[in-house]
Order: sequence, then C-alpha cells, then structure tokens
Amino acid sequence: MRPAFGGPAVPVGVDVQVESLDSISEVDMDFTMTLYLRHYWKDERLSFTSTTNKSMTFDGRLVKKIWVPDVFFVHSKRSFIHDTTTDNIMLRVFPDGHVLYSLRVTVTAACNMDFSRFPLDSQTCSLELESYAYTDEDLMLYWKSGDESLSTDERISLSQFMIQKFHTTSRLAFYSSTGWYNRLFINFTLRRHIFFFLLQTYFPATLMVMLSWVSFWIDRRAVPARVSLGITTVLTMSTIITGVNASMPRVSYIKAVDIYLWVSFVFVFLSVLEYAAVNYLTTVEERRGRKYRESLPCTCGMSHTGTMMGDGTYSEADTNSLAGYTEGPMVHEEEPEKQEHMVVHLSVSSESTTTKKKGLRSFRIIKNTHTIDKYSRSFFPGAYIIFNLIYWSVYC
Repeated sequence: MRPAFGGPAVPVGVDVQVESLDSISEVDMDFTMTLYLRHYWKDERLSFTSTTNKSMTFDGRLVKKIWVPDVFFVHSKRSFIHDTTTDNIMLRVFPDGHVLYSLRVTVTAACNMDFSRFPLDSQTCSLELESYAYTDEDLMLYWKSGDESLSTDERISLSQFMIQKFHTTSRLAFYSSTGWYNRLFINFTLRRHIFFFLLQTYFPATLMVMLSWVSFWIDRRAVPARVSLGITTVLTMSTIITGVNASMPRVSYIKAVDIYLWVSFVFVFLSVLEYAAVNYLTTVEERRGRKYRESLPCTCGMSHTGTMMGDGTYSEADTNSLAGYTEGPMVHEEEPEKQEHMVVHLSVSSESTTTKKKGLRSFRIIKNTHTIDKYSRSFFPGAYIIFNLIYWSVYC
C-alpha cells in the first residue's frame, strides 16, 4: 500500500533527463525518446538508523517488494526499460525515509503534427506522465524543481529538425469513470531544416519548369522536339510529386509543398498546351494558304512543290527565275503524260526584284516566330517569378 494510506495524498516529485531524441516519424506521427525518469517521495516505513547518514542503494530486485509510483506514459505506443547488462533500475533509500527511484526508459509516443506548412513547418510534441491507479486524492505528481526538473544532453541533434526548446507544464486530467489525475508534460518544439527539401524537391521542380520554357525558342515545325520535351517535363514533375507524397501521411488538407509542386506542374502542363495551340493555328494557316493558292486561276509555269516553300512563300531562286519575262497571251503545251498546263508569263523588273527579296525574307521570319511563342517567352517566366515571390513571402 502507498505511504500514509487513508491520509493525505503522497507527494511524488519527478525530474527527467533526456538522453536522446532518436527519431521523428511524419508517416506514423510519433517520436522516440530515451530518458532517465526519476521519482522522489518519502516512505517512513523504509527509514533506518545510520550514524553516518549515508543512503543505501539497491538494484531492481527490491522494487518488486516495496511500493513505488505507478507512473505511465500517456499516448505511448511502445516503451521499455533497458536491461543491458542488467535492468537499468536504481533505488536509493535515505535514513529519514526519502526514496529516489530512477530508471532508464525508451518510449515511442504519439505526436499530433500539422503539415499545412510542410516543409516550412514547426512541430510541438509532448510526452505526458501520469499515475495509472492513484487519483489526485492519493498521489500528487509534480515537477520537483519546476522548469529545472528537465535537463537535456547538449549533443542531442536530429537530421531533419532543429530542437528549439524544451519546457515542462502540468495540469489535471479528468476521466469520467475514475476521477481527476495529475499529469505532467515534457514539451519540445522542433523546426524543420529546409535545405534538404530545397535540394531534393524545390530546385528540381523549378528546373523542370524552366526546362519547359525552352520549347518556346524551338521552331514550331519541330514537332518531335517540342512534344518530347513537354512530355518529359510533365512526367518528371509527376515523379517528384509522387516521391514527396510517399514519405508523408495521407492527410486530407493541402500542404505548402503541394501548392508549390502542383503550381509548377500546371506551368509545365500549360507549356505543352501552348504548343498544341501553336501547332493547331499553324495547321489552320497552312490550310488557308493552300486553299488560296488552289483558288488562283493560273499557275506560274512550274509545279507548286517547286515554287512554293513550306510556309507558303516563294523561294528566292524561283523569284529570280521569273525575272525578265514579259506578259503575253496564254499558250497551251502538250505533254504525253500530263494534261494541258496554263502558263502565265510575268514581267518582273530588275528594280523591284531586290525589294521583293527583302519582303519575302522578312515575311518568312515573321511566320517562323509565332505570336503565341513570342508572348509566352515573357509571360511564363514573369508569372512564375511572381508566384515564387508570393509563396516564399507567405511561408517563410
């Protein structure tokens, strides 16, 4: 039975020394901690006479023969007392009946994490201690020295987090069937290191978006080049998104990294749609040019394939070949394998030949650079820069 059974509650002081913070799991939403848990109370039944006032120290075998506080970890998933090379339990009894009970424990406990700002987030986790059987009327659990009851090893470090602070709190916990209990809290705040995610997530996503802009400078007739570039960037962005979500719990809200990756994915996808629009409009233009040429009442003494270029303009050689001809009546030429061709003799003065050459050359340049590509070269980078400025100003 507890000391002073039937009397006032037994005060039990607690202090903790955190040896290591082993791991933080986002997928399981828990953390693992190794600590030294020490209890202090007075049991006059264990007092003894000593001329030197020295305490007596025992190992874990005596613990089963006397009363000790039944402290447990609230919301713990797994915990164990270390037993190498023997049970890591120490019991020290002083002549006046004061008792120190210490044990080395590793505990895995739940931590409710909020990933709405991931990976630019901070997480606060708590390890909670409470008596399992004794209410506040039988056992008063308290921090022995206030905030100084919690000490940590200076060498504690985590690969993904920076430990900002440890602190202690306490309050009463109520259970409808059993009553009120004293509960102690070990609180610690962790801030995530962003550099790893910059290298593994943000930089690759940004580079893929920038790579998709290269297609705006590729000739619109180079269909295999532009299509393969667009599909490659889309598939790469899908792989990055899948890899990030594979290491995260399936939460029902949007994370900060989701916003960045999906906006980047939209930019990459829009670059593919942009070329689809350019290709469609190019096809429409060529179809209109073909119909216009077919509607002409005559040809120019040579086949369309030899006279017209792919963009519907005459080549310089063809233009030069027409110079010096004078206008005359239409003549009919008989060919054994073809029907009659109507030939129009054009008179092109030598003075206007140079002007027509420059006009054809300029017309060809204008048609090779489609208007949508020209505006996309400035619109896409500008919009993405604005998005980045807003994103990093909000989450940093």
